[in-house]
Amino acid sequence: MAALPRLVCASSVVLVVWAGFCSAVCVEVPSETEAVQGTHMKLLCISCMKREEVTANTVVEWFYRPEGGKDEPIYEYRKTNHEFPGRFSGRLQWNGSKDMQDVSITVLNVTLNDSGIYTCNITREFEFEIHRPLFTSSRLIHLTVVEEAGEDFTSVISEIMMYILLVFLTLWLLIEMVYCYRKVSKAEEAAQENATDYLAIPSENKENCAVPVEE
Repeated sequence: MAALPRLVCASSVVLVVWAGFCSAVCVEVPSETEAVQGTHMKLLCISCMKREEVTANTVVEWFYRPEGGKDEPIYEYRKTNHEFPGRFSGRLQWNGSKDMQDVSITVLNVTLNDSGIYTCNITREFEFEIHRPLFTSSRLIHLTVVEEAGEDFTSVISEIMMYILLVFLTLWLLIEMVYCYRKVSKAEEAAQENATDYLAIPSENKENCAVPVEE
């Protein structure tokens, strides 16, 4: 069942990418919350700005909190990228967009110990002519790392539908074969009966059966 949220999130990410190419629309979507050990996991953090808010200085802070522990800084963006030393050293990759509406990061080679709560803090200082207001927002991601990927629900449904279709096509083919066999058999029986009836007619009657030819 965990595959359904992954499917929804994946389609949402595709929508975000498509919107970025086609227009200035920004769509805030949640991040995936389950990762498989040994894979790369993108922690999605999107904070949309209005058109009049495009000009702004943005600061991004990422924190990690293990179960029962405290928040510890792991990544920061202040015009340049900075990775804090610790358990994630060398395993974090910046995936933010140029307009700083997408400020996501990717955890490389995820381990079971990476399960926990990730916090994405965003601070923007807008550069308006009269004043420079500050805007802050936070995103929480409860990540669970598993040893193996769970069975994909959509693939199970696809396999079931494939088997049902295969059985239906097999039955339909058998029915068609039986129908064609009976049809051919009846045609052969009718031809044999006609031949037998013709042979049973006396020879003088066969000559009378001939159609006269008009001159």
